[in-house]
Amino acid sequence: MPADVRRSSKHGSQDFGARHPTHLRGLNIDRVLSIAIDRSGTFTRAELIEASGLSAPTIGSLTSHLIRTGVITDLGTAPSRGGRRPSLMEFNARHAFVGGIDVGPTRTRLAVADLRGARLGHQIVDTPTSLPPPQMLLRLAAAFKSLVRSAGAPLGRLIAVAAGVPGIVRPHDGVVAFAPNLSGWHDVPMRDILTRELRTPVLIDNDVNLALLGEHWQGAAQGHETCAFVFVGTGIGAAILIDGALHRGHHDMAGEIAVMCMGPEYVDRDFGTHGCLEALAGLDALKTRWTGRVPSNHDHWIPALLAAAAAGDEQAREAVTETARFIGMATANVGAVVDPSIVVLGGAMFAQAEPFVDEVRRIVHQLSRTPFDVVSAALGKEAPVAGCLLVAAAEARRQLRQRIRAASA
Repeated sequence: MPADVRRSSKHGSQDFGARHPTHLRGLNIDRVLSIAIDRSGTFTRAELIEASGLSAPTIGSLTSHLIRTGVITDLGTAPSRGGRRPSLMEFNARHAFVGGIDVGPTRTRLAVADLRGARLGHQIVDTPTSLPPPQMLLRLAAAFKSLVRSAGAPLGRLIAVAAGVPGIVRPHDGVVAFAPNLSGWHDVPMRDILTRELRTPVLIDNDVNLALLGEHWQGAAQGHETCAFVFVGTGIGAAILIDGALHRGHHDMAGEIAVMCMGPEYVDRDFGTHGCLEALAGLDALKTRWTGRVPSNHDHWIPALLAAAAAGDEQAREAVTETARFIGMATANVGAVVDPSIVVLGGAMFAQAEPFVDEVRRIVHQLSRTPFDVVSAALGKEAPVAGCLLVAAAEARRQLRQRIRAASA
């Protein structure tokens, strides 16, 4: 067995399965590149040797190749510590760029980032809902390209984009089967439209799935490998992470808790209109419970409702309690099925609305047999676009490894 294969296998590499020199070199490039990406600062060849288990000649050859391609930057030599002066290097996170597009019913969030997902530009634009889906996506793509250019990222070095949408998505072909809060969105080939317009690979997913990934990466769900995200806004949805991986279900519809039946009294009625969770606990239902009192400024009506409830408005208090009861029941049901360590609550219902969170948490603790935390989303409305950048950065690094391996073959 070659020394590099033997050493790398001790460190968890897949090099043990290499059967010829080209394959082995590709596996070693993957390993060194992964180590370089994970190092937030500078590193030396000696540190790469220690982290990878590869020999000094192999590390020298691989790093020289990665420096020539521009993926690793040679920073020159560092001060001597008693021997030869070591060469310092760092991963060039701006070798290529990624993007995120979070399409919402009223506003769309755009972001461009480096290969680590660090944002270089961010913009919020109105979603052009008056346009048919293809034209809407072209308009948003134009706004995104303008953002990329303003961030100083050449469009030719944009190598992956992830986009989210509030609807049922088929990730394998990037088609949005149905988006109830976007007019005319039935079987929209979102991936193909954006890929042609942006001239780069695009991945499509449901916005709540992306919100959970964002919270798991940078927010309230960090460190929780089995967790869930419950979103309550105009619509209601959930996302589930099991052992660190999204659970999508057989029909890619796992987490569609909006259609959850909330009681036997609704079974024989017009279930879709009256008895499902979204009809009973979405924002429209909450407005109905607080009749005639919703302020004209819809951005502030939930804080106004909570303030009225705190001031003794009985109708406001009942609206909060009844709505939170339904959401708490649904969250407890999700917990019973998934057995998470944490459930994150997000969406307009919970934005700056801790009394809602407190009431949902109380119901969950009352109903759940196994305890789990119930917390507010740390990233708020930015959670889906954070998830977009995480997914896009992972795809970009995968492409980068493939390109470098092909170039070195």
